[in-house]
Amino acid sequence: MLNRSRKMDRPALALQAISCHDIYMNVESLPAGPDRLLRTLADFRFELRRFLHFSECAALNAGLQPQQHQLLLQVAGATETTAVTIAYAAERLGLKHNSTVELVDRSEREGLLERTEDAHDKRRAILRLTRKGRMILGRLAGDHAKELIELAPRLTRALKHISFNASRSNIAEAR
Repeated sequence: MLNRSRKMDRPALALQAISCHDIYMNVESLPAGPDRLLRTLADFRFELRRFLHFSECAALNAGLQPQQHQLLLQVAGATETTAVTIAYAAERLGLKHNSTVELVDRSEREGLLERTEDAHDKRRAILRLTRKGRMILGRLAGDHAKELIELAPRLTRALKHISFNASRSNIAEAR
């Protein structure tokens, strides 16, 4: 039994004797091709897609279309000094103006938001959440926060791998 523990202790002692310089030298000697970077980008994209899928399902379960959830989130998340107009919402959602108008119309009919006339520019309407919209968004925000707490370590790890492999790929290309 003592022999086994001595054999198990040796690798642990050897790991403690390796310096950071040795680790970096060993890592740099590994082939740094685009495949490793592509693999880490694919892993990161997978984790993002996993979260987006969760978000879409959560919105549907709350009785919203995913784009309605995103609209409500952008309206609620704007700073106090930001005029939340249809143009603002379109830019934040990456939609065309007419598509955003339709989305706002539907959300307004469902009692999720309201439009008020802009006091400074009568041509614009300011968007605000209703009580119903705020309640639904509050529940979704709690669910999303829980999901992100679980997902954060995987996303962070994927980002670190991307950063590491991108810099290694750039160094390899420079050679």
